[in-house]
Amino acid sequence: MKRVDMIVKAPHFYTMTGDGVGYQGNVCMVVHEGKIQGFVPDEDVERQYEAKEVLNLEHHAIFPGFIDAHMHSALNIMRGLAQDVNLWMMHGLQPFDRVLTQKERDAGSDLALIEAIKAGTTTLGDYNAKMEHVCQFIKKAGARGHLAQTVRSAKRRVYHPGELYEFDEEMGNQSIADNLALFDKWNNQANGRIKILFGPQGCDFLSIEQLMRVKELAVARHTKVHIHVQQGDRETWQIEKRYGKRPVALLSELGFLDENIIAVHLTDCNDDEARVVAKSKAGMVVNPGSIAIIDGVVCPSLVFQKAGGACALGSDQAPGNNCHNIINEMKNVTLFNKIKYGNPEVMPAYKALRMATIEGAKAIGLENDIGSLEPGKKADFIAVDLWTPSMQPVYANPMRNIVPNLVYSARGSEVTHSCVDGQLIMKDRKLVHIDEEAALAKVQAYPQGIGERATEEFLKINGKLAQYMKEDKL
Repeated sequence: MKRVDMIVKAPHFYTMTGDGVGYQGNVCMVVHEGKIQGFVPDEDVERQYEAKEVLNLEHHAIFPGFIDAHMHSALNIMRGLAQDVNLWMMHGLQPFDRVLTQKERDAGSDLALIEAIKAGTTTLGDYNAKMEHVCQFIKKAGARGHLAQTVRSAKRRVYHPGELYEFDEEMGNQSIADNLALFDKWNNQANGRIKILFGPQGCDFLSIEQLMRVKELAVARHTKVHIHVQQGDRETWQIEKRYGKRPVALLSELGFLDENIIAVHLTDCNDDEARVVAKSKAGMVVNPGSIAIIDGVVCPSLVFQKAGGACALGSDQAPGNNCHNIINEMKNVTLFNKIKYGNPEVMPAYKALRMATIEGAKAIGLENDIGSLEPGKKADFIAVDLWTPSMQPVYANPMRNIVPNLVYSARGSEVTHSCVDGQLIMKDRKLVHIDEEAALAKVQAYPQGIGERATEEFLKINGKLAQYMKEDKL
């Protein structure tokens, strides 16, 4: 009999192998030294293995841990402050964003990451201006981090329509140096769970020289560049005014687009531009909820996939999207594409689940380690309780309905256990290493002060949200 670290017993396993969902039933999953050893028939497992820990999940389905490939967790402190408004970045977000302290941003990050983990995310693709606190939090939580730090030289102020961004070369160089320092300190830390990427905010937010410098630094360090690409008409306008061409055309001409790039959004891309990015072998991250609320747009992820590209899901940020829940994004990406194309067979549930798992892993370059439950891969998995109203009833014949229920009905609270590298980071809905109540209590002290500091500019802009306040509509 072989001794192992863990045996997972459950009636349903969705391994995400092959082209579908890789369903297996009447088996147990064997985990040792942080990796999946394989699957053994129920009746044989106790004869072959003795485990330090046995997870008896009698009414659960096991899935690979979800990947949230693009987050701005620090903005979570401003949840709900910038919806239902045009010029989201400048007129919605900026009055609040400009007055925040780093302490307030860090408190927001804690809540965002807790929310994501509790909804089944095990790989957190966070992206903020300062990432030291996030690295520390993810290390403590036991989660996996795929983290980028913002690089930009556009001065941080409110820009009005028709105004080009003002570049500060020294600021840009300092942000590059800061990203390098973060890489040197944190890349491959926490037993390899933390990976540091380079994060130019977009080709409109820094000079071409600095953009290409960032790419060179990332390639030399065998890491990825995580960048917003044609994220809205505001970016397209900026690039056309500066260089006389659209962003994808500029990036393609520069030789910037390749397998080292994680391209986020593609909001203002037409289908041909999406195909160009896909054929460059860059990965894509689509953030359906955020971009629908911010821009009223369905990004061309389906075109990107049909062109051979791998696409991950992201939650983006709470001032736009309002949540960090990949189950919500699975539902959004299916619904929005069905509506966009007027076809209920477009983007079925299983494809959305693949975007949250194995296809998402391919998009960000981690498919050899995570995204599916296979021998030799990291033991990153979650357990979904099927004895919840949103997952019931469960059918096995003539079809299984667990995946449609997860994508279209679940809310995140159905996830009871999360495991990363074979170690439980959430058990029975409680985070193992993080004090959730302390994080919630900490953030309560900040909204009043943030609001007071933001009031003058908020009222000066007098945007739609200020008008709603005057009209008693908020």
